[in-house]
Amino acid sequence: MSDNVTEAQEQMHGCPVVWSRDQKVLLVDRADYLKVMKALVADTFDMLVDLTGVDYLAMPARRPGAGVKPERFEVVVNLLSIQRRERLRVRVQVPESDPTVPSLFDVHPGSEAHERETFDMFGIVFDGHPDLTRILMPEDWQGHPLRKDYDPGRIPVQFKGANA
Repeated sequence: MSDNVTEAQEQMHGCPVVWSRDQKVLLVDRADYLKVMKALVADTFDMLVDLTGVDYLAMPARRPGAGVKPERFEVVVNLLSIQRRERLRVRVQVPESDPTVPSLFDVHPGSEAHERETFDMFGIVFDGHPDLTRILMPEDWQGHPLRKDYDPGRIPVQFKGANA
């Protein structure tokens, strides 16, 4: 298994738990994402530290662990329980054919900008987000720059005094 990921030996809120780089990782099914995230808040994981996306276009044969079917995209959420002094990473597989997941805005209002950035850069849609608009790129920008199939294009560079 890559990334030093161990196979699931335990479960948390009905989801397999694996360890990666000495951190507990919860592999959540997209259908259970919102329900599990609410349960984690009740379980003192009440601080959302980060939320982002990953595009695994070049790694279709990767193994997320615990028999989870890999998809092209993944939403990764890092949570913190100050009370327990513990971190938890949550990974959700998101298919290319339907890149949507529920928004965490009602559970973690601080996720608002994180979800907008992930939408802007990867094109993952967060259902129920109050203002899912671009945050980094201009509103009329075409495409999502952090997707692995995004063509960055070329801008010719001209140096003063150089032969054209």
